[in-house]
Amino acid sequence: MKTKLRVAAVQMNSSLDKAKNLAEAERLIRHATAGGAELIVLPELFNLYGDLRQAAAKAEPLEGPTAQLLSALARELAVYLVGGSFAEVAAGENRAYNTSLTIDPSGNVLATYRKMHLFNVDLGAELRVCESDNLLPGTEITCLETDFAKLGISICYDLRFPELYREQASQGVELLCIPAAFTQRTGRDHWELLVRTRAVENQCYVIAANQVGEHAPGSVSYGRSLIVDPWGKVLTEASGERAEVVLADLSGELLTDIRRKLPALKNRILP
Repeated sequence: MKTKLRVAAVQMNSSLDKAKNLAEAERLIRHATAGGAELIVLPELFNLYGDLRQAAAKAEPLEGPTAQLLSALARELAVYLVGGSFAEVAAGENRAYNTSLTIDPSGNVLATYRKMHLFNVDLGAELRVCESDNLLPGTEITCLETDFAKLGISICYDLRFPELYREQASQGVELLCIPAAFTQRTGRDHWELLVRTRAVENQCYVIAANQVGEHAPGSVSYGRSLIVDPWGKVLTEASGERAEVVLADLSGELLTDIRRKLPALKNRILP
């Protein structure tokens, strides 16, 4: 991993207005770049959120307007973007993929990740969600090399499945990027706990960019986007109230030192 790296998590309050969301994403990306960020992570379904049926109905191809905007911004601003996620058209299906693109400073798509674990839960009157009614699961774990670190990409509910991250760690990942729309109901008890656990158990940095606030009636996200170091220390945290950008400086030397002094990844016995 690069000796020093400044990164940003973008927290958004996305709505059902795609044009408004894209304009807000651009504003926040520019703000993060002005703060010196070299890598910027957006939240899950940043271009339209609050009703998964509408998201699926307005799904785009991989080369659609959302991807074009992200590529143009990455190229203009000379930054890496993990473009949160957006609903991607699936040929012959009424449902869509929940897809994240990682884009380099030349505007090239380096990796495409489709969310593997779909959030199908019934917590009573407080929260009922069945993502699989409108979304299709992906099937491939995504890791990629950049000129500053090896990245692992996942999305929101994936956070609850440690085997995904263990496989990424076994492939040499140093920095986990997790776009999310973690709900207020589950987030208040589990969000920080899970993010910090994935950092500690895999000895990786984690950038977890969350949605925040009410998106539509009955759809409320927890916020509190986090950037966490491999020791589990929270380097920066957003509020639970508003859209914002949080920045942190990552140290390749710290990552190497932690893995050397506490070689848990090398001490593993189970496959």
